[in-house]
Amino acid sequence: MTCREKIFSGLTGNQLKILAMVTMTMDHVGLYLLPRFGMLRILGRLALPIYAYLIAEGCRHTRSQSRYLLRILGLGAACQVVYYLVMGSLYQCILMTFSLSILLIVCLDRMNRAYTLPNRGLVVLAFAGAGFVCQILPLLLPGTDFGVDYGILGVFLPVLAYLGKERKQQVLLLSLGLILLAWDLGGIQWFSLGAAPLLLCYNGRRGKMALGRLFYLYYPLHLAAIYGIGLLLR
Repeated sequence: MTCREKIFSGLTGNQLKILAMVTMTMDHVGLYLLPRFGMLRILGRLALPIYAYLIAEGCRHTRSQSRYLLRILGLGAACQVVYYLVMGSLYQCILMTFSLSILLIVCLDRMNRAYTLPNRGLVVLAFAGAGFVCQILPLLLPGTDFGVDYGILGVFLPVLAYLGKERKQQVLLLSLGLILLAWDLGGIQWFSLGAAPLLLCYNGRRGKMALGRLFYLYYPLHLAAIYGIGLLLR
């Protein structure tokens, strides 16, 4: 059965986001609470590519990419403050990874609209800055856990999906990025490629309900819940 048949009209953006939320929760439960249940971590590999693709979609359809960047960056920064106060951690969460992704997309879009020397310089500066934060800055902060979740390859995933002109091309480019990431990290990261068929079934529609705020709030709330349960189980 294909996603073009009437029985199945494809997956909406909301359905993909809910699937990403569920698999992300499985991943974090497996990481922090039930490390013996390896299947939770395997299923959790689906979350990153789905979220990365939807970040690219958000950049395509938002009324203001700058505001979109500020929303993701603001929530990510708030999470980082909490992580530092509670755990003393400087490790940058996936929201900060995606903030760098959106920043690169914003700069690329500006250059595509006006292929001027300043805009080209801005793109070079943005990519160099992302590389510095992901690759060089951790080396300059020895004795800390500073790092960007999934590194520079994780930053590139939404950018690759954004560069595709139509869905098959977008998923192909994203899959190439996932292969590079899996090659770098190894192990169960290869299971992230299982998200490609799901993304090919995306029908381009958001869904009936406006669930934007839920998706923004769920990330910090589910981590707080898992952390609290972990404290109770100690």
